[in-house]
This record gives sequence, C-alpha cells and structure tokens, in this order.
Amino acid sequence: MSNRILLIAHAPLAQALAQCAAHVFPDSGEHLMALDVPASADPVACLEEAQAMLDHSHSGPVLVLSDVFGATPHNIAQELAKRRASTRLVAGVNLPMLLRALCYRQEALDSLVARAIAGGSQGIMQVTQTTPQNQNIRAHDQDRSHHQQ
Repeated sequence: MSNRILLIAHAPLAQALAQCAAHVFPDSGEHLMALDVPASADPVACLEEAQAMLDHSHSGPVLVLSDVFGATPHNIAQELAKRRASTRLVAGVNLPMLLRALCYRQEALDSLVARAIAGGSQGIMQVTQTTPQNQNIRAHDQDRSHHQQ
C-alpha cells in the first residue's frame, strides 16, 4: 500500500506545492492532499478539515509535511499526527522534499520520512556558477536577442 502525503501550510503554499508536484507527477493526485491555512483561520476548524480529508481518502500510513515548525499550520499538523496511528510529521517542507516523498511513497513510512528529509536538505544549495546548466536556455536567449535586433 502506498503512503499518502498531506501538506499543511500557510495559504497559498500547500496548494501551490501540490500543483507543482502534479506538474512533475501527474498521477500524484490520489496520494497527495493539501490544506492551506489562511491567516484568519480557526485552528480547530482546520484540524477538523484535515481529519476529514484523511477520513475520506484511502486508509493507511500518512506523511504530513508542514512549512514552519511551531507556526499555526505545524501545530494543526502536530495535533493531527497525535490523533492518528501510522502518521509522521516533518516540518520545513520544500518542493525537493515533496518530490522525493512522492518518488518513494511506496517505502515504509519511517524510510519515507528519511527520504523526504534528505530530499529537502539536498535540494538546498548555494549556486555560484553563472553559466546556465541547460544549454538550451542559452541557445534560446541568443535566438530571442537576434529577433529583437
């Protein structure tokens, strides 16, 4: 059985990350859920909404990804994780973390947590090279500047 992934983050981040993930993995819809928490949201109502999202989807293990440790969305996610067996919570979600989690969602939940954290960490780097990595970009830019002359 495949793990499900629930994003809980400040609005509009959760939905935006889910949309980016769907761009890369079009079949991720049934395994990925997103809950945006607006600034004016009632945390109890958001917790109930998150619980309902999980109750209406397939049963099984859940990896919950939140954006900022200690912030309202994370606190909602933490309370949700306390109430559910086979649920893990990771704070600090970024797109590389989410994509890694989707790639390895078939693994055991604790292994998936480790993969997600590694993906998130490895996706953060200082870039000092000024040459584009994709040579098609450079070729495209040259074509565009030629047309502008």
